[in-house]
Amino acid sequence: MGRHLAQLVQRLFRTYLGLKRFAQYHHGTKVLELRGERRTYRGNVPALPLLSLLDLQRNIWRLDGLARRVPRDRPHAAPKAAEWDTLTLEAWKQKHIPTWGARAALDIATRALFGAEPSELSFLHFLFYVHSNGGLMKMADVENGGQAERIRGGAQSIALRLAEPLGARVVLSAPVRAVLQEEQGVVVHGDGRSWRAQYAVVAVPPALAERMDFGAELPAARHRAHAELPMGSVIKVVATYARPFWREAGFSGEAVSEVGPLRLCFDDTGPDGHHPALVGFFLGDTARAWTGRPAEDRRRAALECLARLFGPPALEPTAYTDLDWIAEPWSTGCYVGLPRPGTLTAIGEALRAPCGQVHWAGTETAVEGCGYIDGAVESGERAATELSSRLYTRQPH
Repeated sequence: MGRHLAQLVQRLFRTYLGLKRFAQYHHGTKVLELRGERRTYRGNVPALPLLSLLDLQRNIWRLDGLARRVPRDRPHAAPKAAEWDTLTLEAWKQKHIPTWGARAALDIATRALFGAEPSELSFLHFLFYVHSNGGLMKMADVENGGQAERIRGGAQSIALRLAEPLGARVVLSAPVRAVLQEEQGVVVHGDGRSWRAQYAVVAVPPALAERMDFGAELPAARHRAHAELPMGSVIKVVATYARPFWREAGFSGEAVSEVGPLRLCFDDTGPDGHHPALVGFFLGDTARAWTGRPAEDRRRAALECLARLFGPPALEPTAYTDLDWIAEPWSTGCYVGLPRPGTLTAIGEALRAPCGQVHWAGTETAVEGCGYIDGAVESGERAATELSSRLYTRQPH
């Protein structure tokens, strides 16, 4: 959990009481599936041949070093920005990583972190993302990493608690169709409703902003940002069980697979061991292969994968649900918008730069924690600071 999110949770805890964090369960044996072979290991060192492990560690250091050369607030200004932005992560991997195990590990990490294939990612954006989130291992690891903590009641509790004191001012089920600027401010048009204000903050992913009418006010770079940051490809699965059979067998619930269809799994049990569950993800190509298919077919495939990873009891959940994020009209994917190769250098600072009376937020615009809830919080704080400054200068003291 990043510092911006942690500070927000702490403020909500003091204000409303009850909003607490708890540690992600990660004790026990982990599972790795490569080349059709199921491997198990403990700790943070994956079950790979020695040469692959050495190659992997060497390239993690190399990538972290290159990432630090990409300015988080201006990735397009990196020394090799033009070269790196036309290069895909796949192309860089093929040139610099010789061992099959290290290549497979990078592929798995890319799908897990981006919901995309290495061939889809701009190498410049990959490096920016790594720098924004403190390094590859910090993003991937559970202990002391990006997956270390969860929120009691689910991450949605944060938004719900923030909305409570606003009451009826929070308007739901009113999709915005247009944000138009006038001399005195902006007019926001929804389905059958309109709102006027001095300024507007648009905090949806660029792929959804593409559907909105902004009139003739947006510069070309901002239009390109909307058109060329498609969302990652993810289908999320949660299977609930009568007991945590994987823990009883010594497994942590953490697994990654090159085989699929689930590419990534974690223990999803609630605090204090209540509500035993596993969560899994169809990612990248696999998610696109399964989107829109009958729910029962996805269920069968997901449970068979969990059984292969953790044992036959996985076939008998007490409840099962999945969410095809690709098919969701108000997200079109997950977890974050991903600039296509060549986009970051083309749009420059357009992701964050205000356009007249319109300001931008959302995790895609974050300098720190991009792609995570932490980045969404950081971007909201930044947009609020921008507006505070403009409102202050317009009002008498």
